[in-house]
Amino acid sequence: MSAQIIDGKARAKEIKEEVKAEVEQLKEKGVVPGLSVILVGNDPASQSYVKMKAKDCQEVGMNSEVIRMEESTSQEELLAEVERLNQDPNVHGILVQLPIPDHIDEKVIINAIAPSKDVDGFHPINVGKMMIGEEDAYLPCTPRGVVDLIKLTGTDLKGKHAVVVGRSNIVGKPASMLLLKEHATVTVCHSKTTNLKEITKQADILVAAVGRAHMITEDFVSPGTVVIDVGTNRIESGKLVGDVDYEKVSQIASHITPVPGGVGPMTRAMLLMNTLDAAKTIHGIK
Repeated sequence: MSAQIIDGKARAKEIKEEVKAEVEQLKEKGVVPGLSVILVGNDPASQSYVKMKAKDCQEVGMNSEVIRMEESTSQEELLAEVERLNQDPNVHGILVQLPIPDHIDEKVIINAIAPSKDVDGFHPINVGKMMIGEEDAYLPCTPRGVVDLIKLTGTDLKGKHAVVVGRSNIVGKPASMLLLKEHATVTVCHSKTTNLKEITKQADILVAAVGRAHMITEDFVSPGTVVIDVGTNRIESGKLVGDVDYEKVSQIASHITPVPGGVGPMTRAMLLMNTLDAAKTIHGIK
């Protein structure tokens, strides 16, 4: 029996419709949510992501601005641009597209974004709020999407064993925090974990976020597991694949996300949700 596909594309479309309806209501109150994205350099993948984010904003009626800066931009110049956006009342969300050139300290830039406009959820204040379960934290977009997709399967997370493979600050760590908040029992694994297969086979929910093509094979999964594949890896043929061997694991899991069309669209939908929330918060609208 093959797994049910968790359709991130369809779910993201639903979220975008909800956001669009709320944006229209805000416009009646004279508020137009605005997202500014800073792109430093010419990374082709980053350019593609930024283009899609601008298109998403347009589709839901938000203002969107892409600020392109040269690869040679200094840290001071980038900080000055972030500060300008911090002060701009028409900008509710600020996103610096990662990665940025090596001569700029990523941490310094993230810390410079006003927490109230940090729609990526990377600022230490938002990370801290998420850790202690504050409701007004902006949650990182991918982990927020991951939890939404798990709930979409009808799985009650309470007491379930969720295993997260990967401990990045962008996905692995925050995903484990959000799963804990849903009362799951969470194990975080990574490249130094011994007996990885034995641990992942105990999972009711398996979140793969390691960035290695097809690392999670059928030997890692027990029958009936909900599998969320966060990985996006381009293999030699040019095809985009996940961290999970989809063909084989989908014969064992109860539910599985495809790549593409699973977590990716949800990340972008959650960015719109965060920007909407930021606009409402900044203007004191419930």
